[in-house]
Amino acid sequence: MMLGLMLARGGVPTTVLEKHADFLRDFRGDTVHASTLTVLDELGLGTAFARIGARRVERVSVQLDSGTYPLADLRRLPGPHREIAMVPQWDLLNLLAEAGEREPAFTLVTRAEAIDLTWHGDRVSGVVYRHAGEEHRLTADLVVACDGRESTVRRRSGLRTRSFGVPMDVLWFRLPRRPEDPAGLLARVSRGRMLVLIDRQDYFQIALVIAKGSAGEIRARGLDAFRGDLAGLLPWLADRVDHLSGWEDVATLDVKLNRLPRWHLDGLLCLGDAAHAMSPVGGVGINLAVQDAVAAARILGPALRGGRPAESVLRRVQRRRWLPTVLTQTGQRIGHRALIASRLRPGERPDPTARRPAVVGLMQRLPRLQGVPAYLVAVGVQPEHVPAYARRDA
Repeated sequence: MMLGLMLARGGVPTTVLEKHADFLRDFRGDTVHASTLTVLDELGLGTAFARIGARRVERVSVQLDSGTYPLADLRRLPGPHREIAMVPQWDLLNLLAEAGEREPAFTLVTRAEAIDLTWHGDRVSGVVYRHAGEEHRLTADLVVACDGRESTVRRRSGLRTRSFGVPMDVLWFRLPRRPEDPAGLLARVSRGRMLVLIDRQDYFQIALVIAKGSAGEIRARGLDAFRGDLAGLLPWLADRVDHLSGWEDVATLDVKLNRLPRWHLDGLLCLGDAAHAMSPVGGVGINLAVQDAVAAARILGPALRGGRPAESVLRRVQRRRWLPTVLTQTGQRIGHRALIASRLRPGERPDPTARRPAVVGLMQRLPRLQGVPAYLVAVGVQPEHVPAYARRDA
């Protein structure tokens, strides 16, 4: 959506295929980071986004067995936005879609599922998609795969990812939030397990990080035991865990971490999770995908106005985004190792005698250091800026 809007503003006829009828789905990890807020400002959409009424997070805390500590202080960020906005992703997508509708070169086709590629010799020449029960072919100078970590387009292209082992999966669910509860973003970490609470005003969107492949074991112990584990990790949630009435209220995310060694073929470019599936650690996947789109728009716009871009142009996009991808994934892999250093098994309880890690203590003694994780998460290794041809005043 982001790339399509920018290219259309540059006069490039662009069609976005969306598998579903609308965007009203539970994306769960819905965060709009500081660098993405800047992108929205540059697109002239900052004022419209502000009207959505997002929750703003300026500090991130972590609750360990030894106590609760501030970990990231976004107020120390440079630039106009010193926060992360918590907003349902469908609101952001609707905002971009509405902006796209105002561009003559932009077309959004819903209920359109890309199922295959078309080829002209060795060059990708378009896509086959299913719409209203029928197959259609769309010819294009460039196909951009933004269809997620299970990308059908990537699979049909023959490009293969390099996968990295991950020690974790995630269980997603909701619990009511009360006015006196902590606001913003809170992480509860105890012996290899993490509970992340995302403030959605009247409820918490909660991610429970579990050992890889252990979802079946957790379910086998029963829902009452699961509720007990949650209450043991965060006792102030104990009076509302009964809102989980069945396992259908708990979704399992099979965490993957991978990237394509090569993001492109002649006529095809992969971006976002289709090029590099990210772990939930740091919640940076959405931000990284947006930055991919902005960089791609800046590099591809002039080339596409002249027709089919050479593969060397697509290679430039990958080169631009390769380093932030590798560095971010490396940080996530380090985070994985920290999480499993001492695994908390189902049924075990936190250790109240545990000491805080040395790095956490250092960040309390030197609060300026809290700006480092804030920058890495909310801005990123290499933030991108909207090309001049796609900018608008609010």
